[in-house]
Amino acid sequence: MAGPAGYPASGSPARPADASVSESAARPAGIPASASPASPAGEPVRAWRRLVDTAVLLDGFHALKHAVRFGADVPVAVTVDRAAALALADDLAPDVRDRLAGLLQEVPEETYRTLVARPHPTAVAALAVRPAREAHLAALARMPRSAPVVVLDNPRNLGNAGAVIRLAAGFGATGVVTTGTMDPWHPTVVRGGAGLHFATAVERLTVADLPPGPLFALDPEGDDLRGLKLPDDAVLAFGSERSGLSAELRSRADHLLSLPMRPQVSSYNLATSVAMTLYHWSAGSGAP
Repeated sequence: MAGPAGYPASGSPARPADASVSESAARPAGIPASASPASPAGEPVRAWRRLVDTAVLLDGFHALKHAVRFGADVPVAVTVDRAAALALADDLAPDVRDRLAGLLQEVPEETYRTLVARPHPTAVAALAVRPAREAHLAALARMPRSAPVVVLDNPRNLGNAGAVIRLAAGFGATGVVTTGTMDPWHPTVVRGGAGLHFATAVERLTVADLPPGPLFALDPEGDDLRGLKLPDDAVLAFGSERSGLSAELRSRADHLLSLPMRPQVSSYNLATSVAMTLYHWSAGSGAP
């Protein structure tokens, strides 16, 4: 699976080009001379190339809208049609319309297509500064909490992880923690989360370093979720799509819970399981 420009399929940043090469040689393949760094369209391209190795890709209008709404630092944002993007803002995000107007720079479509792996229907893309890990860890560790932390134990599907982060942001969860090898800030995860990584604390930790609080793990052998009220400081753990909870996390759980399920139905989608559990928490806690 291809990554965005500057990222191989593994999601690891590519090495930046040697600064000593000539301007024409340094131009990314496919960027026309009209979008060279000397042209107006070249300015966002130059900024993009400088930042892409360390920044968070915001893929599409909605990802940019959410990131800006929740305070992301966005140094560069591009679009094929600035007027159309701002018309979307007028309809869908008037609260951040002026900030988007100050950020968005129009580039030729052929230039835009060199910056992203999968062009978004809205033809908008941006780069944001990843939030400080220290601030996220402090938010996850703070007690008492007013909302649970969601833990994805060794997740495998990037899109599922993004959908869970979007759900967690919608429910006002304190954060989403992943264990295992998946980077929860991978571009595909951010795309699946529609930029809502910036609305909650998203980090990768080991099982030994999970945030404090009673650990409720979802497991087919657990007690029916409907018989228990989940506390606000709960840590809600969900196993991977293929193998379920790891032995390490299962052994640390304070409570094993199961979701109601018709006999002979084997499982729910990961995001569906998280949604059901967070809804149960919110219904019992009075959360909005």
